[in-house]
Amino acid sequence: MLIPTGPDSTTVLDVEVTGTGEPLLLIAGMSAHREMWTDELLDALTPHFEVAVYDNRGIGGSSRAEAAFTIADLADDARGVLDGLGWGAAHVMGTSMGGMIAQELVLAHPDRVRSLVLGCTTAGGPGAIGSDGVVRLVEAISSRDAARVARAAFEVNLSPGFRSGDGAFDRFAQSSTRRKVPSAVVALQAAACAGHDTRDRLAGISVPTTVVHGDVDEVIVVDEGDRLAAGIPDAALERWPGVGHMFWWERPERSAEVMLRTAKSAG
Repeated sequence: MLIPTGPDSTTVLDVEVTGTGEPLLLIAGMSAHREMWTDELLDALTPHFEVAVYDNRGIGGSSRAEAAFTIADLADDARGVLDGLGWGAAHVMGTSMGGMIAQELVLAHPDRVRSLVLGCTTAGGPGAIGSDGVVRLVEAISSRDAARVARAAFEVNLSPGFRSGDGAFDRFAQSSTRRKVPSAVVALQAAACAGHDTRDRLAGISVPTTVVHGDVDEVIVVDEGDRLAAGIPDAALERWPGVGHMFWWERPERSAEVMLRTAKSAG
């Protein structure tokens, strides 16, 4: 379904809802689209939640994005999805850039978020998003060489152990290219991520929160997850050994278990 967001409703987001139960909003990261949540994760979530996934502005079936935007703007888009679905409040899981969006959403609209899982993400600030993995990925996307982009994304987002599995690259390449991801929009997303900084506001997050980070993440280093969890009152921290940036690809059932446990703690 298409949902208009924003005060003038000029941004329209492509949203899909499946499952039954309490509402859960999944917020995707930079260069990702809604189909990259994987069937394995959704199959583990949908018996427990009514799950909404969507393409960020400029991605997939959502409306074009030609002007610069901030993470706070993308959080307004997320709130617009909640409004469009008639969800007063929802559990939220955001990964990478989506985790930044989720932080801004809960800080600006605390009554709209029931519980929070922040995965492979950061509170921002100087040096938070300057890893070699990010540089390699942005350079590949700038080349507009689809094969190079797929290979770079595969290598920086997933752990060596996962990448060595039979058919792992083919599966990743097929999934990542199912929906349009314009390089110009990814550049806008990267600029928005570079401006993200919630470090001085994290103490204002009062909902049950779990921070998840793989300890071989090449995009956002695991220390950023530690800092994020330390800044949020009573946040739980899970460091997953041998797991890369896209932890839900590598551990879909465990990811769903974390979401369910965090949601249950909200009462």
